[in-house]
Amino acid sequence: MRPSRTGEIRLAFMLLSRLPAGRIEGEAPAMAASSWAWPLVGVAVGAIMALVCGAGLWLGLPPLMAALLTLAAGALATGAMHEDGLADLADGFGGGRDRARKLEIMRDSRVGSYGVVALALALAFRAIGISTLAETGSATAALIGIAAASRAVLPAALVLMPAARADGLGRSAAGADPKPALIAAGIGFLCLLPLGFGTAVVAGAAMALAATLLAGLALRQIGGQTGDVMGAMQQVAEIAGWAVLAASV
Repeated sequence: MRPSRTGEIRLAFMLLSRLPAGRIEGEAPAMAASSWAWPLVGVAVGAIMALVCGAGLWLGLPPLMAALLTLAAGALATGAMHEDGLADLADGFGGGRDRARKLEIMRDSRVGSYGVVALALALAFRAIGISTLAETGSATAALIGIAAASRAVLPAALVLMPAARADGLGRSAAGADPKPALIAAGIGFLCLLPLGFGTAVVAGAAMALAATLLAGLALRQIGGQTGDVMGAMQQVAEIAGWAVLAASV
């Protein structure tokens, strides 16, 4: 029996979050087949972050403090998996002399100086972006839209990039069918529309460009994508989205 759409959505939540997703009945879907639903995980994570941000502002916290609590809520909801990918990628690309060594460092659970700096900069950038939008009262739509769209760029990497390893998440998630990636891109763009059509176009383009640039770097450094590369792509896409929104305020 063909895996159901519900099973694909549940698998997407299992892969990209720590949120309860129930059990998959029947045949389990392939990771690549579930990738169309990755932006839906972003919607859920973004909604949680928006609730925390709103609660912080309601309690009278300054926007930056509310933004930091918002990022903490997002990290709890996802297990900080995307942040972990960014840190591992920074350590591997910064500290490895060749492809094999870069991949070895990326698989190491320890975080080095490159990873710490990358995480600090990414968190600071996102916190400032969230606080800037919170001051204008439009943080809710931005949190949900950017969380969804930053995950919507990832399925394309599974189609367009080879796996850098013979094992691991990147290998098992790779797929040649472009349909899930196209659906994900459409969902991601729809989630940006509450910010305004023009803003959605510019933000979506900036996020896609950021992910593409990182994909090009990964191809040169290690020859393809891994789970860490995918996590880092989500982070740089999100940062690009916040940059566009903060600049347009």
